[in-house]
Amino acid sequence: MKNTANKVVLVGAGAVGTSFLYSAINQGIADEYVLIDAFVDAAEGNALDLADTAAVIPVPFTSIKAGNYQDCQDADVLVITAGRPRKPGESRLDMVADNAKIMKSIALEVKASGFKGISVIASNPVDVMTLVYQEVTGFDPHKVVGSGTTLDSARLRRLIGEKLEVAPVDVETFLIGEHGDSSVPVWSQATILGQPLSRYLESNKITQQELDETRNQAITMAHRIIELKRATFYGIGACLTRIVKAILDDERVTLMVGAKLSGEYQNNNLYIGVPAIISAQGWESIVQWDLTLEEQAQFNQSCATLNESIQKVRQVIK
Repeated sequence: MKNTANKVVLVGAGAVGTSFLYSAINQGIADEYVLIDAFVDAAEGNALDLADTAAVIPVPFTSIKAGNYQDCQDADVLVITAGRPRKPGESRLDMVADNAKIMKSIALEVKASGFKGISVIASNPVDVMTLVYQEVTGFDPHKVVGSGTTLDSARLRRLIGEKLEVAPVDVETFLIGEHGDSSVPVWSQATILGQPLSRYLESNKITQQELDETRNQAITMAHRIIELKRATFYGIGACLTRIVKAILDDERVTLMVGAKLSGEYQNNNLYIGVPAIISAQGWESIVQWDLTLEEQAQFNQSCATLNESIQKVRQVIK
């Protein structure tokens, strides 16, 4: 029996995982938190450090501790950020073999624990790792959610907002596809302050060249951050909090997550960033936008890029 209203377990107590927990704790999204890490001292130290927030945050939690995979048994949400960090000049897909082995071992432990909740995956390359986890566990695909292009889209919204001097919350621009270099801007669905982006192009408030430049900035932002400080973690930490909160609160909100395609957007059998309805059931359904021919072609290429890595990773985890 569960003793708390909401329990979140984190696997991977590194910078991304602890940034997620710090964001989640400050927003008060759960009552109980558990940290699991291959380095037990890291899990215990971070749990103690984060516990110090309990006396000062607006919404206190019940407990936070280092634990093990048995703690997954009665958890509502499991967040996985474990894996080796990305190196300067390396793409997310370059990390695939090393992190696939790590993800397989985690998936087997989680399955053995009897976990019945929703899994949220952020380990890179996230689209491939989400598929590895789902296939190894055999869990319902709807109960396995990748972070997808949530962060990519947030970066694009911020950059467009800065250019137009509009708050990012009023910018609805999206990147779909791989969480990486082949992600696709869906300008046909974009709105600013509720107005179609096309009106801003027609009035020359922004040009297509500027839009293309901001897309390139958004997809290369991680490279820039890694060059400057060796890792990215605050942005993805906040995005993971947004996804997990939507699950715990059964929001049924549309987010740009990694969902498994079954014919949607003309592709099959891979996790990739698309708009999907997020609720207590995980991702309920994928929202089908009418893409332009160019957007669809670019999305197909993004899927092809991921499929190349998927074929390689299946050899690694046999």
